[in-house]
Amino acid sequence: MSEPRVRRAEIAIEQAHVDTVYTRLAELRAQAEAMRTKGYEIGHGAGREAIFEQASMLFERDMMVYHANQTLQTLDAEYEGLVFGRLDHLDNDHIYVGRLGIRDAEFDNLVTDWRAPAAAAFYQATAEEPMDVVRRRVIRCSGQNVLDVDDDVLIADAVPEGMQIVGEGALMAALGRSRGEKMRDIVATIQKEQDEVIRAPWRGVTEITGGPGTGKTAVALHRAAYLLYRHRRQLGGAGVLVIGPSGVFTSYISRVLPSMGETNVELRALGEVLDGLEATRQDPAPLAAIKGSLRMRKILLRALRDTPEDAPEDMKIVYRGEVLRLNARELDKVRRKVHTAGGPPNRSRIRAAELLLDALAAKAEQHAKDDGRQIDKAELITELGERIEFHRFLVVWWPILYPAQILRWLGAEKRLASAAKGLLNRNEISMLAADFADRSRGWTIADVALLDELRVLIGTPPKSRRARQNVEVNPERGGAPTRPEHYDEYSHVVVDESQDLSPMQWRMVGRRGKYASWTVVGDPVQSSWPDPAEAAMARDQAFGLKTTRRRFTLRTNYRNSAEIFDLAAKVVAGHAEADELPRAVRQTGVTPEVRPVEASGLEAATQAAVKELMGAVEGTVGVITAMDRVPEVEGWLAELSDERLKVVGSLDSKGLEYDAVVLVEPNDLITESTTGRRVLYVALTRATQQLTVLASNPDWIPSA
Repeated sequence: MSEPRVRRAEIAIEQAHVDTVYTRLAELRAQAEAMRTKGYEIGHGAGREAIFEQASMLFERDMMVYHANQTLQTLDAEYEGLVFGRLDHLDNDHIYVGRLGIRDAEFDNLVTDWRAPAAAAFYQATAEEPMDVVRRRVIRCSGQNVLDVDDDVLIADAVPEGMQIVGEGALMAALGRSRGEKMRDIVATIQKEQDEVIRAPWRGVTEITGGPGTGKTAVALHRAAYLLYRHRRQLGGAGVLVIGPSGVFTSYISRVLPSMGETNVELRALGEVLDGLEATRQDPAPLAAIKGSLRMRKILLRALRDTPEDAPEDMKIVYRGEVLRLNARELDKVRRKVHTAGGPPNRSRIRAAELLLDALAAKAEQHAKDDGRQIDKAELITELGERIEFHRFLVVWWPILYPAQILRWLGAEKRLASAAKGLLNRNEISMLAADFADRSRGWTIADVALLDELRVLIGTPPKSRRARQNVEVNPERGGAPTRPEHYDEYSHVVVDESQDLSPMQWRMVGRRGKYASWTVVGDPVQSSWPDPAEAAMARDQAFGLKTTRRRFTLRTNYRNSAEIFDLAAKVVAGHAEADELPRAVRQTGVTPEVRPVEASGLEAATQAAVKELMGAVEGTVGVITAMDRVPEVEGWLAELSDERLKVVGSLDSKGLEYDAVVLVEPNDLITESTTGRRVLYVALTRATQQLTVLASNPDWIPSA
């Protein structure tokens, strides 16, 4: 039976059990409501019984109502996603794991509370110490509906013939059943190297490197669940943040931790790290390289210290019949003094007011001196500082700044040139200014890090007394206050595809993890960032003073077939050392097909290749193309609409996998990126079964 059919069948099996659980839940709820109703009835119509007997009845009533309400509150609170796991043991017994324990009318166990000792293996069992668990299944639900299941095989050679395995665990089971000691040794190697990472100490920084198909992401997420269970007191309260490269990727992995009962985990794409913003658009590689460089921090700092666009160029105020005036040069001098003090502009208005008043007083003293008079400086400052016209001027001259506003200012090439003097060349300035000037398509992923940097540089404006008293309450969390905006007290941060983070993005992520331990996942060979040394420096700064660092390398590619990976390795051979590439252990006998096509016939060739692969595999088919070509290719395939078919750009394909892939014009992927062959390497390693490459130019394949 094919994998999709097996998955559907297994989902149906788990759905039947989940239906039973919710039926029993409804029965328990009805019983609790009946108990509460009976409790309210006790004590009514009691007549003139003895005071002691009446007090006893009232106490019994209160206890019944209390316990009934407690039961109802628990049942209601744990209604959503009640069942999230299953453990199958060596003795053929199995238990379901969920948010609370439920027994049927005969007291047989339907769901085991995740906090119970019997459920500990769901979090603690690993291939090295399986705790008698053959298969661990994650069950992903929405309400009462089972959406998907995914299995981990912890004892590969103990999987019984009748047990169906879904997801990556299916490959492990197949390898474990394979004849010959060599394949069994490979399985043991995979499980051992992954287990060591999962169990590594939680403090400090744990780095996980490895090529495509080595299970880096799965290991990192299982490590997070394991650490939360074993060190819940240290890690549970503050929460865990998982950051991935794109919304497509975070959606892809979203089932893992929440489905394992770990709801105190936030999944965010790089374009979503800044609260209140969701960016999905990628910049062209040359533009992204500018925005991601640490040069941008200096540019932003200069820009926010520049005179705001609408600020008045002179100030006039009358004091005792005399006009005191500050011209543009004098106002600019005051502004520079305020910024020299180093405080965030949005917290510096009082300082700006003081220096403005000092400048006005100096002007008045000069006039008085010329006339042979004297003035009381303190009196002048007090009087002018209380005038409404002074405060109106101050609000316009020293306005509250907003990050988006400053980036829009830089859309003016002259202003950007001033801020970028000595940092960017003329072409870079023109490119960046043109981008900031056009916000019709919204912010890009690279812009998010700039906006976050500006948020910190300009500071938050002082809140009113009413705002300070207005604490937001989240009713879904039992009335507990929600986390504040731009929360930075996470206990653990997981960063996936870390090799692609720009220095500015590392600064953004580092702010969220300044109190955290880290799990960092990446592969230098897949990097799309052109200056790894600068990124490494920013990454080390993000980790702060954490001196404990450990590094693990996963070396076995058990997802790609050897035939597919051999082509990918050939493409990237000149950009990676042999020991940086993983070893693909699975052979299918199906070699990738490279089809030469004319550029004019690319549309028809893409349609034909997609139809062939959708007929050849029952799972997903990915069409990977250059980022700027995605809309065009989507148009080619509009009539082939199918939920199994996905069109993605090269950068958005990172971390994803498909049963079959059509790769359109590999040379486009090389030329669109500053690390072209590395990006192509990623695209070539997304397929697990079949790969078809459509190319009008053979230059993408290195000569032997």
